[in-house]
Amino acid sequence: MLKAERAEWVMHRLEELYPETPIPLDHKDPFTLLIAVLLSAQCTDARVNTVTPALFELADNPSDMAQCAVEDIQAIIRPCGLSPRKSKAIAGLSKILMEQHAGEVPQDFAALEALPGVGHKTASVVMAQAFGVPAFPVDTHIHRLAQRWKLTDGKNVEKTEADLKRLFPREKWNKLHLQIIFYGRDACTARGCDGTVCGFCSTLFPLRKSPVVTKK
Repeated sequence: MLKAERAEWVMHRLEELYPETPIPLDHKDPFTLLIAVLLSAQCTDARVNTVTPALFELADNPSDMAQCAVEDIQAIIRPCGLSPRKSKAIAGLSKILMEQHAGEVPQDFAALEALPGVGHKTASVVMAQAFGVPAFPVDTHIHRLAQRWKLTDGKNVEKTEADLKRLFPREKWNKLHLQIIFYGRDACTARGCDGTVCGFCSTLFPLRKSPVVTKK
């Protein structure tokens, strides 16, 4: 198959497997989604979902969170890892939202990425899932699978994002990024498949003999 044909096959097969794409992180609005995505860095969504109820009981809006001591935030989010850095970011971005954005999460990539602890991937998730703006956040699952399926050369996540945006229709980006993540967790895992085992890899590349080494 040509790259475009592989992309078309992947898109349709993922739609069959995952017609519904619930957001894995529990949240109720753009602010709680932003905090949950920030916490998910180097942490599983499942663990984040066990931590955020207590955090959002403490504060579930920028106004209240900005009044919380960093130490109190850190004590709650410690199981997510990187808690010193994440707690400072949560407190800091909450204050900025109050001072510069009237207590609202901005619907703007540049403004989001200017917040403490918010990188391009986090901003992309918030824009896509909170505001419906087409984006293609690339996490480790997507970066790995895009290489295994030869949809990108995998030089870096920025290149992977650009390649996937060129291959797939803009109106499909928000759903597709979740569908690929689901498949990466369910079938084409880092250890369970090496580019030759799962249904997608074996179908797309039936003659592949050597494992695919994922570029970081």
